[in-house]
Amino acid sequence: MHKMNIARILLWLVLCLPLAVSAQQKGASVAGAQNLNLASVNAAVAMVGSNELVFGRNADRPVPIASITKVMTALVVLESGAPLNEWLVFEKRHTAAAANAYTRIRIGSTMRRADVLRIALMSSENFAAYTLARSHPGGFDAFVDAMNAKAKALGMMNTHFVDPTGLSAENLSTAGDLVKLVNAAAKHPEIREYSTTGYFRGSFRNPRYSLSFGNTNALVHRESWGVELSKTGYLSEAGRCLVMISEMNGKQVVTVLLDSLGTRSPMGDAGRIKRWLDTGASGQVAKAARQYAQEKNAAYNAVAQSTSTTTALK
Repeated sequence: MHKMNIARILLWLVLCLPLAVSAQQKGASVAGAQNLNLASVNAAVAMVGSNELVFGRNADRPVPIASITKVMTALVVLESGAPLNEWLVFEKRHTAAAANAYTRIRIGSTMRRADVLRIALMSSENFAAYTLARSHPGGFDAFVDAMNAKAKALGMMNTHFVDPTGLSAENLSTAGDLVKLVNAAAKHPEIREYSTTGYFRGSFRNPRYSLSFGNTNALVHRESWGVELSKTGYLSEAGRCLVMISEMNGKQVVTVLLDSLGTRSPMGDAGRIKRWLDTGASGQVAKAARQYAQEKNAAYNAVAQSTSTTTALK
């Protein structure tokens, strides 16, 4: 990670940690009493429509969220009222991407906003998310401002966005805040449909061509999971991430999993949560995942200790 990114993330953590620690203390009796082993460093579980957690692990810790960002991007697009049948132009980026952003989409080609939104959600197409923001009334910067305004309106007090794709590690949120985002997004049938599309053949113009896209969450292909909303994410700074609404033990459940070591770890955690809700089984995780979580928690605790020391000296 670039040194400037580290500095900005640490600054944001310094600002947020006092609030986060207070919230964690309030929820300690809920999260601490539960014996559930997960590979994810940060997690939250709630029933659909409720922001009250039935399980939390570091659920108020602000961390990079990678492409989970695109759920907020979709929410801002839909609530802007922009016509979904409008053809959008994929223009060359006006600023360099914060990380490598490979795309198969050709500069200058066009696609309907609905389909741009679909591939941004189900296939995590970064150029699509960027184009949605670039095409927003008022432009890219106004779109990012709208993302932060919506976060504030939803009570996501430990959340901050700097770009619509999630390629920036400076996009920060908490597992608890993301439960609020998922519940808000679930009210839009377009987000539920687009994010759970298994496969899609997208049509472009100028020139005419088509590309195939697949969903980044393998669980959407399994009927037994009843996935109603889904988004994955990955950055080296964020680890493997997943937010999802699925059927567990006969109920619709919001699952938020942030910062897992392995590609399959979030899906494994979803299975552990599903069994825990059904049977109370604590589950087991691989030694490498446990070690990864210990190292990440130690790093965050060091920041918290530094923050406490700095505050005490003032």
